[in-house]
Amino acid sequence: MIRKKKPEDSQGPFPAVAFRRLGTLPLSGYGLWATDYESKGTTMLDHSEQTFGSAKARVVSVQTLVIGSGAAALNCAEHLYELGMDDLLIVTDKLGGGTSYNSGSDKQTYYKLGIFGDTPDSPMEFARTLTAGGMMHGDIAYIEALGSAPEFFHLVRNGVPFPFNAYGAYVGYKTDHDPRQRATSAGPKTSRFMVERALAQVRRNATPILDRTEVIRLLVAGDGDERRVIGAVALDLDKLDAPNFGLIVINAANVVMATGGPGEMYKVSVYPEGQIGNHGLALEVGAVANNLAESQFGLASTRFRWNLSGTYQQVIPCYFSTDAAGRDRRYFLNDYFETMRQVASNTFLKGYQWPFHAARLQGFGSSVVDIAVANELAAGRRVFMDFTRNPVAGEGMGEFSLADLEPEARRYLERSGALQATPYERLAHMNPESIELYAEHGIDLREPLECAVCAQHNNGGLRVSIWWESSIRHLFPIGELAGTHGVRPGGSALNSGQVGGLRAAQRIKAVYNADPLPLREFRKLAAPQIREEVAAIRRLLKSSASAPTPAQVRSEIQERMSAHGAFLRSVETIGGAVAGAKALWATLTAKGMRLASRAELPAAIQNLHLTLTHIAFLQTIQTLIERGGGSRGGYMVLDPQGDLVVRTKRGAELPHRSENMAMRGEILETRLAFEPSTSPEPGGDFAVTPVPTRPLPNDDSWYETTWRQWLKGEIFSIGE
Repeated sequence: MIRKKKPEDSQGPFPAVAFRRLGTLPLSGYGLWATDYESKGTTMLDHSEQTFGSAKARVVSVQTLVIGSGAAALNCAEHLYELGMDDLLIVTDKLGGGTSYNSGSDKQTYYKLGIFGDTPDSPMEFARTLTAGGMMHGDIAYIEALGSAPEFFHLVRNGVPFPFNAYGAYVGYKTDHDPRQRATSAGPKTSRFMVERALAQVRRNATPILDRTEVIRLLVAGDGDERRVIGAVALDLDKLDAPNFGLIVINAANVVMATGGPGEMYKVSVYPEGQIGNHGLALEVGAVANNLAESQFGLASTRFRWNLSGTYQQVIPCYFSTDAAGRDRRYFLNDYFETMRQVASNTFLKGYQWPFHAARLQGFGSSVVDIAVANELAAGRRVFMDFTRNPVAGEGMGEFSLADLEPEARRYLERSGALQATPYERLAHMNPESIELYAEHGIDLREPLECAVCAQHNNGGLRVSIWWESSIRHLFPIGELAGTHGVRPGGSALNSGQVGGLRAAQRIKAVYNADPLPLREFRKLAAPQIREEVAAIRRLLKSSASAPTPAQVRSEIQERMSAHGAFLRSVETIGGAVAGAKALWATLTAKGMRLASRAELPAAIQNLHLTLTHIAFLQTIQTLIERGGGSRGGYMVLDPQGDLVVRTKRGAELPHRSENMAMRGEILETRLAFEPSTSPEPGGDFAVTPVPTRPLPNDDSWYETTWRQWLKGEIFSIGE
């Protein structure tokens, strides 16, 4: 299907030419040359031009379509190529624009099996840690554990600069919810390195990449358990003003979706701007989601979106707030903690207890810092971290002293040699790269750094099998889009994305290696859906003058999710939030969105998917609360009748429910409340169903039997 001419290696992962779309050169006959965004080298894609309704579209046929260009997507493309599946195409709206290339922390964590020293570890022990927080299937946890070492060393071979000692040991450290030293890091830009090195390899493989191309619909065939994906519809973002809006149709035997988390759903978010997630693409064709209630939220800077975990907190900066104009400085943590020792030690603990966690609210725990920050912001104030001074004591408190820290914090700083006079000096000693990172974005950490508690990661997503196949056959969600975790150790998401990419590639190679459908058959199945999409676009372009604008719709979604679907959730208000979300869907389906120009068309289509997605998230949260779910993981459930309160120096406040431990043994699965077909628009209602978690497997496999099953390909039918 794809015939390649191998380009020369690029000068680094993102040379200047990489973002300059070189276009396509139509040839006579059936050829379409799609550039690989290099000045040298081109790739031949089979194509034809077809008419669907009133619009013409290029139809490109390919065995496997990969949507996304982050660490998970590129890793999967690498593995497909290694397995001989080189008939593939990567489609992305912005090369280098995703979360894995633009996110990180002081030393971004990659979580893997312990592989140094004499501390014992095993895949099953690793899996027990992954499942300890609940809401995770045991077999998937075991697979992520087994795959962690091979995928880690795949990254090492790619050139990701993970540090090792003189013996060659990749020394680890502990992260949140981690009982062992399994975590490692290549510094603040760990996932960026992963993207850069994978992209360099993908280029060497001459895998074609369509940049500035937005996938707007999945194409499906069949019903029930036989429903499968057969391709996708996309828009060329540089040709929106063309008569056909830049329409591209992709006929694909398999689709890998690696489009990340739904960061754009939240007003207060550390995700890169524009990070949609594209859950709605799969939800609208009937894919099942799970764990949508399980997300992470943590302190992050807002001018430059970056997680303020690890060393940024361990050096114990001074927190303060001001009014909107930057006046009236207040050292507000002193209102919540009784002693300077509590203020300083809990600030330190936010380093590796960085995400908000409901279990750390009691006994003056570290998540009280998040509550204090949120309260200041809710009062219309601004919150800053000051690295030039130590915490300032309130009335009746002793002055800050490194010697007066809790033993855990004091020993850490002593062993790190970080006993300098100011937080900035301690940061420069322990992690100068973390200072340089902000300097690269024009921010001097000797100036106050504005921050907030931001949406950071979604542990839920689309339901996947042990081969990362969704409930829609031939559709493989990987990375953050795959809902494999409940409450997880920090850094395990990066490993999950890599392991998921490998598993998807293995199943595609072994089971789904047939060519895409013949064009005649594909057109018969896909044409009604494509015509419907064309009609929907034309309706959007002719929306009522009374319809909301795309910016208004995006703002409403974000306000609602940050108020009701973030780390503070309320028994009293969740019903109204769901009703408001459904009302927005009804408005959009009736009136559309008022576009100023075709340039707003992609954002309008994204809004339709985001609207559907945020209904699914909020309905899942509502169901969890109605089933008696309480505060767990990354959120608390506020309830006037709750059995817990947050006790601080201010007194008792925020009555909330404690965790319902019985619910750790179930996962909430979410899907459209009716069986979708290829013609009607999806309704705005979801069914949420609890299912029991699968236990950890008892893997006592016998080598000779496994060898035979592997040779015959029988292992790939397990877990379907």
